[in-house]
Amino acid sequence: MHLLILGRGKTGSLVAEVAQERRHHVHTMDVEENANAAGLTPDVLSTTDAVIDFTTPAAVVANAEACIRAGKKMVVGTTGWYDQVPRLREMVLSAKSAFLYGSNFSIGVNLFFEIVATAAAASKYDYSGQIFERHHVQKKDAPSGTALTIQNIARASGGQELEIVSFREGDVVGLHEITYDSPNDRIYLCHDAKSRRGFAEGAVRGAEWLAGKTGFFEFRDIWREL
Repeated sequence: MHLLILGRGKTGSLVAEVAQERRHHVHTMDVEENANAAGLTPDVLSTTDAVIDFTTPAAVVANAEACIRAGKKMVVGTTGWYDQVPRLREMVLSAKSAFLYGSNFSIGVNLFFEIVATAAAASKYDYSGQIFERHHVQKKDAPSGTALTIQNIARASGGQELEIVSFREGDVVGLHEITYDSPNDRIYLCHDAKSRRGFAEGAVRGAEWLAGKTGFFEFRDIWREL
Protein backbone atom coordinates (compact mmCIF):
# COMPACT_ATOMS: atom_id res chain seq x y z
CA MET A 1 0.00 0.00 0.00
CA HIS A 2 0.98 3.62 -0.49
CA LEU A 3 0.49 5.25 2.90
CA LEU A 4 0.61 8.96 3.74
CA ILE A 5 1.44 9.57 7.42
CA LEU A 6 0.37 12.96 8.75
CA GLY A 7 2.45 14.05 11.73
CA ARG A 8 6.12 13.45 12.43
CA GLY A 9 5.85 13.49 16.20
CA LYS A 10 6.89 10.54 18.34
CA THR A 11 3.90 8.39 17.44
CA GLY A 12 3.66 9.49 13.81
CA SER A 13 7.34 8.75 13.24
CA LEU A 14 6.91 5.29 14.73
CA VAL A 15 3.85 4.67 12.53
CA ALA A 16 6.02 5.39 9.49
CA GLU A 17 8.70 3.02 10.77
CA VAL A 18 6.22 0.20 11.39
CA ALA A 19 4.60 0.74 7.99
CA GLN A 20 7.97 0.42 6.28
CA GLU A 21 8.73 -2.74 8.23
CA ARG A 22 5.43 -4.14 6.93
CA ARG A 23 6.65 -3.37 3.38
CA HIS A 24 4.37 -0.44 2.62
CA HIS A 25 5.42 2.59 0.58
CA VAL A 26 5.48 5.51 3.02
CA HIS A 27 5.35 9.29 2.61
CA THR A 28 5.21 11.60 5.63
CA MET A 29 4.03 15.17 6.08
CA ASP A 30 4.36 17.27 9.23
CA VAL A 31 1.83 19.76 10.60
CA GLU A 32 3.90 22.80 9.58
CA GLU A 33 3.92 21.86 5.90
CA ASN A 34 0.22 21.04 5.89
CA ALA A 35 -1.43 24.07 7.50
CA ASN A 36 -5.22 23.92 7.02
CA ALA A 37 -4.68 20.72 4.98
CA ALA A 38 -3.03 22.76 2.21
CA GLY A 39 -0.54 19.95 1.58
CA LEU A 40 -3.27 17.43 0.80
CA THR A 41 -3.44 18.34 -2.87
CA PRO A 42 -5.01 16.16 -5.60
CA ASP A 43 -1.51 15.29 -6.83
CA VAL A 44 -0.39 14.10 -3.40
CA LEU A 45 -3.56 12.15 -2.69
CA SER A 46 -3.80 10.60 -6.16
CA THR A 47 -0.94 8.23 -5.37
CA THR A 48 -2.14 7.46 -1.82
CA ASP A 49 -4.13 4.37 -0.81
CA ALA A 50 -4.72 5.44 2.79
CA VAL A 51 -3.89 8.34 5.09
CA ILE A 52 -2.96 7.87 8.77
CA ASP A 53 -3.32 10.95 10.98
CA PHE A 54 -1.40 11.46 14.23
CA THR A 55 -1.34 15.27 14.27
CA THR A 56 -3.16 17.65 16.64
CA PRO A 57 -6.82 18.30 17.53
CA ALA A 58 -6.55 21.66 15.71
CA ALA A 59 -5.39 20.04 12.45
CA VAL A 60 -7.21 16.74 12.24
CA VAL A 61 -10.66 17.90 11.11
CA ALA A 62 -9.39 19.83 8.08
CA ASN A 63 -7.20 16.85 7.18
CA ALA A 64 -10.18 14.51 7.44
CA GLU A 65 -12.39 16.74 5.31
CA ALA A 66 -9.75 16.93 2.55
CA CYS A 67 -9.24 13.16 2.51
CA ILE A 68 -12.96 12.39 2.55
CA ARG A 69 -13.62 14.79 -0.34
CA ALA A 70 -10.86 13.03 -2.27
CA GLY A 71 -12.41 9.64 -1.51
CA LYS A 72 -9.32 8.46 0.37
CA LYS A 73 -9.40 5.90 3.15
CA MET A 74 -8.28 7.35 6.47
CA VAL A 75 -7.13 6.16 9.89
CA VAL A 76 -7.20 8.76 12.69
CA GLY A 77 -5.33 8.22 15.94
CA THR A 78 -5.49 11.90 16.94
CA THR A 79 -7.97 12.65 19.74
CA GLY A 80 -9.74 15.79 20.93
CA TRP A 81 -12.12 16.23 17.93
CA TYR A 82 -14.96 13.82 18.69
CA ASP A 83 -17.65 16.51 18.68
CA GLN A 84 -17.23 16.36 14.88
CA VAL A 85 -17.87 12.60 14.61
CA PRO A 86 -21.54 12.84 13.48
CA ARG A 87 -20.75 15.35 10.72
CA LEU A 88 -17.69 13.48 9.44
CA ARG A 89 -19.59 10.19 9.53
CA GLU A 90 -22.18 11.67 7.18
CA MET A 91 -19.44 12.94 4.86
CA VAL A 92 -17.79 9.50 4.75
CA LEU A 93 -21.04 7.68 4.05
CA SER A 94 -22.02 10.17 1.35
CA ALA A 95 -18.60 9.83 -0.30
CA LYS A 96 -18.71 6.02 0.03
CA SER A 97 -15.23 6.19 1.49
CA ALA A 98 -13.72 4.44 4.52
CA PHE A 99 -12.73 5.97 7.85
CA LEU A 100 -11.36 4.33 11.01
CA TYR A 101 -10.78 6.23 14.24
CA GLY A 102 -9.99 5.34 17.80
CA SER A 103 -9.02 6.90 21.08
CA ASN A 104 -6.34 4.21 21.33
CA PHE A 105 -5.03 1.71 18.74
CA SER A 106 -3.30 -0.53 21.27
CA ILE A 107 -4.69 -4.08 21.46
CA GLY A 108 -3.98 -4.08 25.20
CA VAL A 109 -6.01 -0.93 25.79
CA ASN A 110 -8.94 -2.30 23.82
CA LEU A 111 -8.87 -5.42 25.98
CA PHE A 112 -8.75 -3.06 28.97
CA PHE A 113 -11.93 -1.35 27.71
CA GLU A 114 -13.75 -4.69 27.91
CA ILE A 115 -12.46 -5.30 31.43
CA VAL A 116 -13.71 -1.84 32.42
CA ALA A 117 -17.16 -2.67 31.05
CA THR A 118 -17.31 -5.73 33.31
CA ALA A 119 -15.92 -3.93 36.38
CA ALA A 120 -18.40 -1.07 36.01
CA ALA A 121 -21.08 -3.31 37.53
CA ALA A 122 -19.47 -2.34 40.85
CA SER A 123 -21.36 0.97 40.61
CA LYS A 124 -24.58 -0.92 41.31
CA TYR A 125 -23.18 -2.32 44.58
CA ASP A 126 -22.27 0.87 46.47
CA TYR A 127 -18.82 1.33 44.93
CA SER A 128 -17.68 4.80 43.93
CA GLY A 129 -15.39 5.07 40.93
CA GLN A 130 -12.68 7.42 39.68
CA ILE A 131 -10.40 7.57 36.60
CA PHE A 132 -6.78 8.74 36.55
CA GLU A 133 -4.69 9.31 33.41
CA ARG A 134 -1.05 10.38 32.97
CA HIS A 135 0.67 11.47 29.75
CA HIS A 136 3.76 13.34 28.59
CA VAL A 137 3.85 17.11 28.93
CA GLN A 138 3.50 17.69 25.16
CA LYS A 139 0.06 16.05 24.92
CA LYS A 140 -2.40 18.69 23.73
CA ASP A 141 -5.73 17.39 25.02
CA ALA A 142 -6.84 16.65 28.57
CA PRO A 143 -8.55 14.44 29.53
CA SER A 144 -7.10 11.98 27.05
CA GLY A 145 -9.36 10.39 24.47
CA THR A 146 -8.68 7.03 26.11
CA ALA A 147 -9.83 8.33 29.51
CA LEU A 148 -13.01 9.72 27.95
CA THR A 149 -13.68 6.34 26.34
CA ILE A 150 -13.22 4.66 29.74
CA GLN A 151 -15.63 7.19 31.24
CA ASN A 152 -18.22 6.50 28.52
CA ILE A 153 -17.91 2.73 28.97
CA ALA A 154 -18.26 3.01 32.75
CA ARG A 155 -21.33 5.21 32.36
CA ALA A 156 -22.97 2.87 29.84
CA SER A 157 -22.19 -0.30 31.80
CA GLY A 158 -22.57 0.91 35.37
CA GLY A 159 -24.69 4.06 35.23
CA GLN A 160 -22.17 6.14 37.18
CA GLU A 161 -20.46 9.31 35.89
CA LEU A 162 -16.83 8.93 36.96
CA GLU A 163 -14.54 11.90 37.56
CA ILE A 164 -11.34 12.01 35.45
CA VAL A 165 -8.12 13.33 36.98
CA SER A 166 -5.40 14.19 34.44
CA PHE A 167 -1.65 14.57 34.92
CA ARG A 168 0.89 15.85 32.36
CA GLU A 169 4.45 15.03 33.35
CA GLY A 170 7.77 14.03 31.83
CA ASP A 171 7.67 11.59 28.92
CA VAL A 172 4.92 9.29 30.22
CA VAL A 173 3.65 7.30 27.22
CA GLY A 174 0.19 6.71 28.64
CA LEU A 175 -1.08 5.36 31.95
CA HIS A 176 -4.78 4.87 32.67
CA GLU A 177 -6.26 3.74 35.98
CA ILE A 178 -9.80 3.17 37.16
CA THR A 179 -10.67 2.50 40.78
CA TYR A 180 -13.87 1.39 42.50
CA ASP A 181 -13.92 1.91 46.24
CA SER A 182 -16.31 0.63 48.90
CA PRO A 183 -16.18 0.46 52.71
CA ASN A 184 -15.17 -3.20 52.38
CA ASP A 185 -12.61 -3.26 49.57
CA ARG A 186 -11.09 -1.52 46.57
CA ILE A 187 -10.92 -2.59 42.93
CA TYR A 188 -7.93 -1.23 41.02
CA LEU A 189 -7.43 -1.62 37.27
CA CYS A 190 -4.48 -0.18 35.35
CA HIS A 191 -3.09 -0.12 31.82
CA ASP A 192 0.46 1.24 31.50
CA ALA A 193 1.85 1.66 27.98
CA LYS A 194 5.59 0.90 27.94
CA SER A 195 6.09 2.26 24.42
CA ARG A 196 4.16 3.86 21.57
CA ARG A 197 4.75 0.87 19.30
CA GLY A 198 1.41 -0.72 20.23
CA PHE A 199 -0.40 2.41 18.99
CA ALA A 200 1.64 2.45 15.77
CA GLU A 201 1.13 -1.22 14.94
CA GLY A 202 -2.61 -0.97 15.54
CA ALA A 203 -2.91 2.06 13.25
CA VAL A 204 -1.00 0.43 10.39
CA ARG A 205 -2.92 -2.81 10.72
CA GLY A 206 -6.09 -0.72 10.78
CA ALA A 207 -5.15 0.85 7.44
CA GLU A 208 -4.56 -2.63 6.03
CA TRP A 209 -7.97 -3.73 7.35
CA LEU A 210 -9.72 -0.84 5.54
CA ALA A 211 -8.61 -2.13 2.12
CA GLY A 212 -11.68 -2.97 0.07
CA LYS A 213 -14.11 -1.57 2.67
CA THR A 214 -16.40 1.44 2.86
CA GLY A 215 -17.94 2.87 6.01
CA PHE A 216 -17.23 4.70 9.25
CA PHE A 217 -15.63 2.52 11.93
CA GLU A 218 -14.31 2.79 15.48
CA PHE A 219 -11.23 0.73 16.35
CA ARG A 220 -12.70 -0.71 19.55
CA ASP A 221 -15.43 -2.36 17.44
CA ILE A 222 -13.14 -4.00 14.87
CA TRP A 223 -9.78 -4.74 16.52
CA ARG A 224 -10.49 -8.47 16.86
CA GLU A 225 -10.70 -8.71 13.06
CA LEU A 226 -7.13 -7.51 12.48
